[in-house]
Amino acid sequence: MSLVYDRKTQKISEEPQYGGGSLNFLYKNAIGRLMLRFFVGHLFSNINAALNKTKRSQQKIAPFIEKYHIDASAYNLDDFDSFASFFTRQNLSLKPVLAKNIFISPAQAKLSVYKITKGQTITIKNSQYSIEDLIGEKSVDNYRGGNCFVYRLAMDDYHRYCYVDNGEIIRQKHIKGKLHTVSSISSDYKVFAQNDRICNFMHTDNFGDIIQVEVGAILVGRIRNHDNTVFKKGSEKGYFELGGSTIVVITKNNIQIDEDILQNSSRGIETKINYGERVGKKC
Repeated sequence: MSLVYDRKTQKISEEPQYGGGSLNFLYKNAIGRLMLRFFVGHLFSNINAALNKTKRSQQKIAPFIEKYHIDASAYNLDDFDSFASFFTRQNLSLKPVLAKNIFISPAQAKLSVYKITKGQTITIKNSQYSIEDLIGEKSVDNYRGGNCFVYRLAMDDYHRYCYVDNGEIIRQKHIKGKLHTVSSISSDYKVFAQNDRICNFMHTDNFGDIIQVEVGAILVGRIRNHDNTVFKKGSEKGYFELGGSTIVVITKNNIQIDEDILQNSSRGIETKINYGERVGKKC
């Protein structure tokens, strides 16, 4: 279970773990841990992806919508030839906040924010990471005292993501790894340093250099980024194929984070955030 704060209702609720029984077996049971290597590998992800691209998988769409209370009114469900095509659906009605001084979320997700220490380490879900762990190389010093935004995308979230500002991608790298679940049940594993991920080193017009890391997770073997290096705030950057996943955004100490997000993060509570929603402002 995760505690999640809803900004609209101003209420905290418990979010059940998708596939909780199976994940408990894999991560907490001795026999399950022997099987874990297969399930966090790319072969299992590829098999699952293939099954969800079949015509037969269409029958999963309606139960999925009902279970996760997804608003599908903007779509004609007959247009989706598989469950995978529905899962990666595109919503063109979304309107990210475009004001220059506002820092926005790249995705619909559950957000926690962590401070980067002088030693450039971050404590995420009881595991300590250095920026080097996250990006797979030595980092520069100018992220000391900055912020690490962790956006956890659950099964019910919209799995496309956008750019948080105008700018350009300086370079990009793919780090091959495992596909552990990114929920708290995998806390014994440093998943953000072990999982398959794409690191984007960006220079933005209003927030300077930032690093965005798209992290694959169990059932997510494919991170699909569009092929462009110059971008506009709010334009689509890419999408995750089936499953839950995470986006990590690392910034300098030049953003004043919204107070509700800071308070929730300090208490171990995630904040429910929409695609392109304000999470802070330039300071």
